[in-house]
Amino acid sequence: MSAKIHGAEYPVQKIFSDDFTFTIPLYQRPYSWTTEQAGELLEDLLTALDNAQEPYFLGSIVLIKTDGRADAEVIDGQQRLTTLTILLAALRDSLQEAGHAAASSLNKYVFQQGDVFTGTPDKPRLTLRERDAAFFRTHIQDARGFHGVSEQLPDPQRHLRGNYELFKSRLNALAVSVRTQLASFVLTNCFLVAVSTPTMESAYRIFSVMNDRGLDLSHTDILKSEVIGAIPAAQREQYTTIWEELEQTLGRDHFESVFKHLRTVVRKIKPQDTLLKEFRTFVRPHEDPVAFIERYLQPYALAYSTLRDCAYESVQAAEDINALLEWLGRVDNEDWVPPALVFFVQHQHQPALLLQFFTRLERLAAGMMIFRANINERINRYAALLTALEQGNALAAGSPLDLTAEECHKVVRALDGDVYNATKIRTYILLRLDAALSGGGARYDHKTISIEHVLPQNPRVGSTWLQWFPDVQERDRAVHRLGNLVLLSKSKNSQAGTFDFDKKKSVYFRARDGVSPFALTTQVLMEAEWTPNVLHRRQRALVQLLMNVWQLGVLRDAVS
Repeated sequence: MSAKIHGAEYPVQKIFSDDFTFTIPLYQRPYSWTTEQAGELLEDLLTALDNAQEPYFLGSIVLIKTDGRADAEVIDGQQRLTTLTILLAALRDSLQEAGHAAASSLNKYVFQQGDVFTGTPDKPRLTLRERDAAFFRTHIQDARGFHGVSEQLPDPQRHLRGNYELFKSRLNALAVSVRTQLASFVLTNCFLVAVSTPTMESAYRIFSVMNDRGLDLSHTDILKSEVIGAIPAAQREQYTTIWEELEQTLGRDHFESVFKHLRTVVRKIKPQDTLLKEFRTFVRPHEDPVAFIERYLQPYALAYSTLRDCAYESVQAAEDINALLEWLGRVDNEDWVPPALVFFVQHQHQPALLLQFFTRLERLAAGMMIFRANINERINRYAALLTALEQGNALAAGSPLDLTAEECHKVVRALDGDVYNATKIRTYILLRLDAALSGGGARYDHKTISIEHVLPQNPRVGSTWLQWFPDVQERDRAVHRLGNLVLLSKSKNSQAGTFDFDKKKSVYFRARDGVSPFALTTQVLMEAEWTPNVLHRRQRALVQLLMNVWQLGVLRDAVS
């Protein structure tokens, strides 16, 4: 027999009444509304107050609740219920400070009134997750304020405090009469739809269906409800904690990226449907939720964090591995991440293998970026690499991890061509080249990095440039090539860019302390002139250096 589902529209005064006692279960994600969202809600309510005859709809909540009982476990709607409670508490406290008698009336919507004769204490209408419940009750529901509270709070508690203080500040700026009108409007003319069912399984189905239709929750929130909901009650808190700590460590966007990469690890093709549908169909975490968290989510999330932060630790090769991860992080796509995660999870305690793998993976990812492989070519290549990883032969010579001879030639042609106008790859190439010139130890954390031509794009009439490059075709062929480009740690200056060579070196190419932070630029400062022969020599040397870095072979005479 299916569980009975009940849905009805209620004014806020009924939501925060003895008919409901709300609890946020342990497996819910933390409170996350920021002052931006809370501020928008208050502004919307104040705007709606001007037309107070019209009802204001606040959205839906999904509850596990038995008919005739007040206890209600919140499956969806935590953010709205918590923010409304904060608003009611702020209205109460604002009116209390103004000496208005209505303040005490508002307290009953924050607390269910106790009974002095039976010894029953006041009970909060809403109890947050265990980690935040005491903070919420003490400082907001009990109105004890935040004096002496550390500024270093966990994100959920920081959001709670910030939203309360925002509400309080804006309410105190209103006339007392407007505050009382707002309180009345919120309680009597603002409505929520509460959908309730007595079983967890039924509530999760409702939750998933409603959110599949577009409510503001991420795919990982929905998957969390399904995965955690499928874990036996005795273990639920343990795995909820693991899930939430991973999400907090990575941040919500990066945490969702882990799920996207896991989908690719399993499917090995470009997404054909939504992440949610493909995860349910092909990964199927609900079938063995504990195994999914222990064998996949936790190790892959931790691996993703290490790769993203370039934070591998080992007594051997850690610095070199992290340097390669930094270069991979500069590639203009993340298609390389799934095979990187698989290999890292398999071999994280084998630094020699990791160094070999990431050296070849950076070569592959950079190479495909440089010769502009399209998304389908990249997806197919990394899919083949994932298959090789499954079969245990990814490190074999000639595996999908290696560039083919034709691909190497494509990279060299791109490096020897018009690099400057290849806007999506030029910075990567020049920084990679600069690192090789500096011995690999350079760090590129400058606020501004710009690319400048040595030979200007439009040299002035009568300048030395036109004496050195009198042939227009030769000048046009040389100006955008690798040998004519340098890096600057400041914004471009179009006027300075046309200076003669000596002035350009002394005024424009030097940093404030007189020393360029880029080896690529320092090389130019050492040249006495910038003739076609100098540029040609530099071009060949730089292309060959990158060929050595990526093991692309020896530069043929015909190429440059």
